[in-house]
Amino acid sequence: MARTEFRLRVLMEPRHGARYDDILALARATEDAGFDAFFRSDHLLGVDPRDRGYRPTDCWTTLGGLARDTTRVRLGALVGAATFRAPGLLATIVASADEMSGGRVELGLGTGWYEREHDAFGIPFPPTRERFDRFEEQLEIITGLWRLGEGEEFSFHGKHYRVDANATPPRPAQHPHPPVIIGGSGPKRTPAIAARFADEFNGALGGDLRERFAVFARACEAIGRDPDDARRSAVLPVACGRTPAEVERRGAVMGSDLMRANASIGSPAQVTERIAGLREAGADTVYLHIYDIHDLEHIALLGAEVLPHVAVAPVAAGQRG
Repeated sequence: MARTEFRLRVLMEPRHGARYDDILALARATEDAGFDAFFRSDHLLGVDPRDRGYRPTDCWTTLGGLARDTTRVRLGALVGAATFRAPGLLATIVASADEMSGGRVELGLGTGWYEREHDAFGIPFPPTRERFDRFEEQLEIITGLWRLGEGEEFSFHGKHYRVDANATPPRPAQHPHPPVIIGGSGPKRTPAIAARFADEFNGALGGDLRERFAVFARACEAIGRDPDDARRSAVLPVACGRTPAEVERRGAVMGSDLMRANASIGSPAQVTERIAGLREAGADTVYLHIYDIHDLEHIALLGAEVLPHVAVAPVAAGQRG
């Protein structure tokens, strides 16, 4: 496989929610700083479900706005909850945003995991096995609709979803369709589903990243797919500062102990070193997980003093897991 350029991206997960203007300001700061992409989480509640100040926004509504209000960065969700939207509707939403952006959209999708969030908004939350079954059927439908040729019809009869003779599918700008990102830490079904559908496999947070990539590679080989056909990515919560006071202030807003335990909290050199470790483990894409969305100077610092040091060397296929 040809050598793959390393990508450093920004992932927004606001601790207390956000207004669209706040999200747009962060996306434009990401674009100005030179990053490859701006992604957001797909949540209606924050890490603390008791946080009465949390301001929810719909993921794809805001991404549609960003599609028109930015010019260069790629845009997406990491990762969306498959429980939130019917597959045909989601295929249309993403295709619409892709057309609006001129072909800059990516679809990150997972089973959904935050039960309290579903309860709070009246969204059904099936048991784990059923969520995986629905997730797999959704991907069949979404990619099937996107790949449909002129004059063809698409039908799907599954256990949970049914599509009857769709001859007018949504048409994204990208061909054959926007990249599909599948992420998670499950050892069996997640890598198996990703092997079938993913253009990028995200190793999630915590645990042995190298082993997760290896499990994904074996799942690809089991169905005759070249593992290097897909990108591999990692999430890195980050709190970077030039001074100890800046580092402490930015680290204090991280959302949970899990995030802090897996974060890079320190100077630009320390963050750069941590990213190098993720590359060595096989990641060719890293999402910098940002919590304080009003701290635009944080994005500028990462762009000026981290990005130039990690986005210069290509990644050889043989280095990827």
